[in-house]
Amino acid sequence: MKVSNVKINGILNPLGYLMESVNCSWKVEDTKAAKQKSVKIEAAKDLKFENIIFQKEGEALCQTGEVLDFALESCRRYFIRVTVTTDLDETAVSEPAFFETAKLDDEWTGKWITTEDADTFHPVFVKEFSAEKQVSSARLYISGLGLFIASLNGKKLGEEVLTPYYSNYHDEIQYITYDLTDRFAEGQTKHELKVSLGNGWYKGKFGLAGQAENFGSRFQMIAEIHLNYEDGSSEVIGTDESWLYQGTDTQLSDIYDGETINRLLWDGKENEMKQAVLAKAEGTLTERYSLPVMEMEELRVKDVIHTPAGETVLDFGQNFAGYVSFHSKQPRGAKVVLDFGEILQNGNFYNDNYRAAKSQFTYISDGREEEVKPQFTYFGFRYVRVTGWQGELKAEDFTGKALYSQMKVTGKIETGHTGVNQLFSNTMWGQKSNSIDFPTDCPQRDERLGWTGDVQVFSGTASYNMDTAAFYHKFLHDLRTEQKKYDGIVPGVIPVLDPNGPIFSSIWGDIATFLPTVLYEHFGDKSALEASYPMMKDWVDKITKEDKARGQKFLYDFGNQLGDWLALDGRTEQSMKGGTDEYYLGSCYYAMSVKKTADAAAILRKSEEEAYYRELYGKIKEAIIREYYTETGRLSIDTQTGYIIALYSGIYKDKSRVVEGLKSRLYKDCYKLKGGFAGAPVMCRVLAENGLEEEAFYFLLQKGYPGWMHCIDLGATTVWERWNSVLDNGMISGVLMNSLNHYSFGSIVEYLYRDVAGLKALEPGFKKALITPLMNQKLKYMKMSYECGYGTYRVEWEIKKDGNVHVAVEVPFGCSAVVGLPFYNGGTQEVAAGVYAYDYKPSTDLRCLYTKKTLFKDMMQNPKALEIIDRISPLLQHFLSSGDEEFLNESLMTLQGMSFLGFSEEEIEKLALELTALDEEQEERGSRNDRLL
Repeated sequence: MKVSNVKINGILNPLGYLMESVNCSWKVEDTKAAKQKSVKIEAAKDLKFENIIFQKEGEALCQTGEVLDFALESCRRYFIRVTVTTDLDETAVSEPAFFETAKLDDEWTGKWITTEDADTFHPVFVKEFSAEKQVSSARLYISGLGLFIASLNGKKLGEEVLTPYYSNYHDEIQYITYDLTDRFAEGQTKHELKVSLGNGWYKGKFGLAGQAENFGSRFQMIAEIHLNYEDGSSEVIGTDESWLYQGTDTQLSDIYDGETINRLLWDGKENEMKQAVLAKAEGTLTERYSLPVMEMEELRVKDVIHTPAGETVLDFGQNFAGYVSFHSKQPRGAKVVLDFGEILQNGNFYNDNYRAAKSQFTYISDGREEEVKPQFTYFGFRYVRVTGWQGELKAEDFTGKALYSQMKVTGKIETGHTGVNQLFSNTMWGQKSNSIDFPTDCPQRDERLGWTGDVQVFSGTASYNMDTAAFYHKFLHDLRTEQKKYDGIVPGVIPVLDPNGPIFSSIWGDIATFLPTVLYEHFGDKSALEASYPMMKDWVDKITKEDKARGQKFLYDFGNQLGDWLALDGRTEQSMKGGTDEYYLGSCYYAMSVKKTADAAAILRKSEEEAYYRELYGKIKEAIIREYYTETGRLSIDTQTGYIIALYSGIYKDKSRVVEGLKSRLYKDCYKLKGGFAGAPVMCRVLAENGLEEEAFYFLLQKGYPGWMHCIDLGATTVWERWNSVLDNGMISGVLMNSLNHYSFGSIVEYLYRDVAGLKALEPGFKKALITPLMNQKLKYMKMSYECGYGTYRVEWEIKKDGNVHVAVEVPFGCSAVVGLPFYNGGTQEVAAGVYAYDYKPSTDLRCLYTKKTLFKDMMQNPKALEIIDRISPLLQHFLSSGDEEFLNESLMTLQGMSFLGFSEEEIEKLALELTALDEEQEERGSRNDRLL
């Protein structure tokens, strides 16, 4: 037995983080026990726990988060250990974990420093100092605007990049804490700290308008070196006018445009050391709340392409965010230019869809041999055009470095369908690419902003895929900072750089209630929910306040809302807004947000507020039904997204009428997906959870446009912004707003976890889960694992060739699950932690490829199916061979209502008997025979 993974605020051994509260979580591994019998959490100031300052014991202490309530001192390391005794009377003690506070409310002795007004170059600040006595511990507290890289005695500090990360610098500026103790162990007495600065989000180009200097116009930094000596004395060396600076080889740095490193920049020019100048910064210095952004993965060059245009292009085989490093032996004066793109056009390099973002890295050599990479920027790309390389270009000289915030991958999915596996990979890479400090819409063009609607629809998928708790905590912090300025509005995008103020829209602003709910469901951290509750409350109160100002209709039917963004049923397929009434959507989301706020109030035992929001929800629901439903219960919003959101929100008069309306709408639409950011992300989930499992699998797997498999068949390695971002001929559909790495439509992966694997949380943190898998022959099998706060859930199923099925379930320590097996007549069962296997004959033969609801167009590539149709019904074969799209979207079920065309009941029954008995082996035999013929 082992107690492991002791985290504080969702982070392993956090150093210098903002500590609004101290929340401890842990896991229990390597035991056959099912649950905890008792737990003890101890906190101490020393590693040996001789001075225990806090202790908490109990049977019901929660593995996913217990608040440790004791006073914190500044610049202090605290050690934590957890002792667990199980129901089998095993006892284990964790290895000591720690967290360390930063300066808290201590005054800064260091001062903000900058360069002289005339010096607009990229500076490096230098401080030489001595440590004559033996150092027992050393820390550096530092920030730089816009970005900084610090080194001590020639060696870079830490592995993080793009520090101190994004903030609204008008309000807050994060500072980073480094433990320097090991750097003083070698006995060296003379030391040199260097801090290089780049533009970053602070003063580089940023925002939809592409303006620079949104937050400031001067390079600045502040730092304190804290030295504690073995004799008990201490020393603080802070930034002041005694620090020196000079120019660096960084000629250009910009998030959008890229970076230029010019080793000859100062050749023939004077680059003398100058004294720093005192400065002031607008924002308040605060301890960090950003997770580390690091080089998390390396990618090798898949292919070196020589294009028809005579270009040399590196193909990394995967769209991702980061940069390229290369080994340079370039001669003096050589100028190597790397341009970044997501797609080739006519075999040539292309990045016009990056719009105004130059997205270029330039290196000018002075003849030295070195490893070269950017320091103050990143790119989104798959392809890299290399210009100016002298000598032989070798693929092995270049390495792709994928950057993203340090989050553990917690979810894995594998099926017998290569397209679904690629979809999972595409979605995971989309999440990684758009998780560089804060969740962005895209990582490549002149945007890379915190669009809240994208995060709202994707957060469920994201939180299965990765441990997002601390990452999203940072985003919620940033959102709350903005919300306080705008009377409760949660902006549609941050930062708010529009002089007209924030976007005030449902779906986007509803992140205020949806994201805290998702985090509570996945991570079970009640203190995090409590921290988010004011945001939830202020958002719904803002809508209510605006509604009251015009007479209170209990509807969110005002303002300029974004609606079902990029749906295909708008005025044109390229329209930004879809055809679903945006005020209907706004009102449904208003209702859902109020309900989530009431649920949070109940969890937090705010009974009066719970009662208020429950009553308000009821009135909103009544108003929606009154406004958008007929007396008989028919929904007047006759769009796919309209029906889907009705079922998703649970707002309707008669559920069966909504389901029938949705089925009818799908038929009228020839089973072509129409939804945008509101409808498509939850479409398959809603279908599967409302008796339309086969339809859900159809939309997941269908290969025609529009759809997930269609994008994959066209070569997508990440999720596209638009269903037609790339046309069937391989040409990009437009450049106004067209990203090939934009994860919103990847939200379908939550359906794979929740419904196809069948894993849903019944209690916060998945302490109790519902496991009800769905099976489909086209997937053949599924293997899913999800590491929640307690441990790992596994769900595996397989359809055997003999018609039997195999299901395996693993429930982690401290958890239980209600298991409902598919096509099984034995009912559900509740199980404790452990591993369970089930082998049985399903009530339906799952080997069959088709049912009466299968569309004929899905049979057209199957020679055996066509042979059956031709033999039994030449009339049907005639209609299908004509290529009529409407008829291809019919099925055996709808054929039964077409006797007027000459189809007999006997004919249809014969077709149904043979087609629905067709299994994969028969299909393979038919294909083999067809090839032989």
